[in-house]
Amino acid sequence: MKILLGLFWGLLAQATTFLQLQGRLKYDIMKNNTWAVILMGIPISFMFMLSVKYFVEAFDGEIWPSRLIGFGIGVFVFSIMSNMLFKEPFTPKTIVCLGLGFLIVALQIFWK
Repeated sequence: MKILLGLFWGLLAQATTFLQLQGRLKYDIMKNNTWAVILMGIPISFMFMLSVKYFVEAFDGEIWPSRLIGFGIGVFVFSIMSNMLFKEPFTPKTIVCLGLGFLIVALQIFWK
């Protein structure tokens, strides 16, 4: 259950981080409201902290799994959202990186 909570908060944090950092390139409302975009960092930080908390608890206090799973989640979210919002294609290089990200997450979760 804690792994699922870590995944939930990690996915949400990565998705909102993507919007915070790349949204200004697509949406005028974000481009024209710099301080509102900056203030998005406060709830984003809280979501990352919750994600790390649940992963560390799930892995008996180890911090490396949370970092590596967070990295893998970030690769997935960035690839999917850049394709959906910016129409960037899934090149062979991107597909290999997605596969590596999946492998990193799978190793952390399933290899005890």
